[in-house]
Order: sequence, then C-alpha cells, then structure tokens
Amino acid sequence: MSTVPTLNGITSKMIQTGRIETHVLFSGADDGIPVVFIHGNFSSSTYWEESMLSMPPEYRCIAPDMRGYGDSEDLPVDATRGARDWSDDLKALSDKLGEKPAHLVGWSLGAAMIMQFALDYPESVLSLTFVSPVSPYGFGGTKGIEGISCYDDCAGSGGGVVNPEFVRRLKEGDRSTEDPNSPLNVIRSFFFKAPYTASRENDFLSSSLLEKAGDDRYPGDMTASENWPNAAPGVWGPINATCPKYFNASAIAEMKKKLPVLWVRGDADLIVSDNSMFDFGALGKLEYVPGWPGDEIFPPQPMVSQMRAVLDKYKKNGGVYKEIVVADAGHSPHIEKPEQFMEAFVSFLKRS
Repeated sequence: MSTVPTLNGITSKMIQTGRIETHVLFSGADDGIPVVFIHGNFSSSTYWEESMLSMPPEYRCIAPDMRGYGDSEDLPVDATRGARDWSDDLKALSDKLGEKPAHLVGWSLGAAMIMQFALDYPESVLSLTFVSPVSPYGFGGTKGIEGISCYDDCAGSGGGVVNPEFVRRLKEGDRSTEDPNSPLNVIRSFFFKAPYTASRENDFLSSSLLEKAGDDRYPGDMTASENWPNAAPGVWGPINATCPKYFNASAIAEMKKKLPVLWVRGDADLIVSDNSMFDFGALGKLEYVPGWPGDEIFPPQPMVSQMRAVLDKYKKNGGVYKEIVVADAGHSPHIEKPEQFMEAFVSFLKRS
C-alpha cells in the first residue's frame, strides 16, 4: 500500500507479477477503457493523481510505481537492456490485471518506457501521449537531430554525470531547503516554472524520496573514460538505462501499427530542451563544467528537435502526431496547467 497519502477517489494496491511486486494507484470504473500513467525520474505515481481524478468516467486509470521508484519492490534496473526491464514489467502487470489494450501516457523518463513498450508490445497499445519526453535517443551524449553519439563510449551520459551532492541528499531523505541541490529545491526549480508551487508539495517530495539510490540503483554506476567529461555509462540503474549506449527508441518512426501520438511540453522546461540544464553539452558551453571540447565535438543535445525529427519521420511514414506547447509551464505541464493539459489529453483520447 502507499506510504504517501492519496487523494479521495484513488485506490492503492500491491500487485504481484512473475517479475516484480508493483505498487499501483487506480481510479475510475473497473470496466472502463484503460489509461496507464507512467511517471518519470525522481517521482512516482503520486504525481499523476490529479490527472487521474480529472478523467471522464468511461476511463479506468492505472498508475504504477515503476521499478526503482515509489513503493514498488526494490529490484535493480539492468541498464544493458535499455528501457526493456520497465517495458517487460509493465506487460507483466497488464497481463496480471487482465487489461485490454490501453492508452499510455509517459512523463519525462516515463516516455522512454512507453516508447519501448510500444516497440515491444504494439498490440497492447491504443495511443501514446508523451509529456515532456526524454529524447528517443536517450538523455545526454548525442548531437544533431539524428542522435549521433558524441563519443563511441557515450561519455557524458549515464550514472556518472549525475550531481553527487543531490544523490547524497536523496539517500539521506533530505527535506531541507538549505542547499540548491536539496531534493525539494530541485523539484521547485526544475519540475515547475517559478513561482509555481504545488499544493501537494510535501506529498510529491515524500514520493520522490522513495526512489532507490545506489551504484546499482539510482543513478547507477559509471565507467572511467578518456573522453570529456571522463565518465561513461555503467551497467546498472535508470540513468544508464536511458543513456544512448543502451537506449534508442527512434524505431518508433517505423512502427507498422500507426498509433495516434500526442506530445505535450512546457515552453520553459529546463530538464528536457535543446539547452537542458542537466545536459553536459549545455553545462559545458556555459562553463559550468571545465574542459568542454566545443560545439563540434560535444554540443548541447537538441532533445526537443530530436523528438520532433523522429515524429516527423513517423508522420511521413503514415503516422499521426500532434505537438502542444504549453505556455508558462516547465517540466510538468500536467500539474502546472492541469485544465489546459486535460482538455488536450481527453480530446485526443476521444479521437483516438
């Protein structure tokens, strides 16, 4: 059951599958059209509760805590499989629940999970909604809209480039605001566009602090590299799993089953953008990380442009997608601008 208080109308359950015991939030009628909400990194199903409760009555809302997060069983992510541990976990959960094909919604890193799921199990998907999605080429270490790796060993991405002070404070369950790297300050500064403050800030923080941390958990291990910034991906954990060495979902452009796609992002997102404040190319260019080798070798990753290029190719191949940019919103438009998000999302579902 949930260790974080849930809103009225949300039901919390533990579901045992053949792969993992998963904590899942539910709302809506049991026989409704299934909509599965997948959270991102440093978050959990808690961040989807308001969206779930705003859904029309004909939908059954399902929001799991994915492997490594929330109240689900503490098992490692094998990064060498890319996002497939999560994809397989989600399929096992769907099979256990006896669910029909579902509409999938993925926020941030959760978008990587549903991209992989659509590639692995297209028959189980009705539509895809990406909210502030990670690039189909992974996070960090690539250049150009084609997602070319900056180095052969993918240095500059993976678990070794995560701020160690943030990881330390996450492990300690820090709830303070004394340091810019505290978990709460990261949520305030990067999940949302200032001066927005979430009404459930304490619950969001509590759920984020449930993320499992360590060398084989978050952010994962690393490999020393001769290439700047001298850290290449390891083999464990979520940040390695979504680095370009192991994750590449650009094949969604070639999917035979043409799923309807909605892409929603905030216009002030500092996490996923063409100049992300979590990307070493952007940070190096701003001289926050010494030794940057320059634009030719390691430019800022054009995350948004990479996403658009893949979806444009999908459209050229017969698919359909719609991009919605939410004004005055950061990384979490479904929370910051809920009415605008829900209007676009529900309208999309009804057309799909």
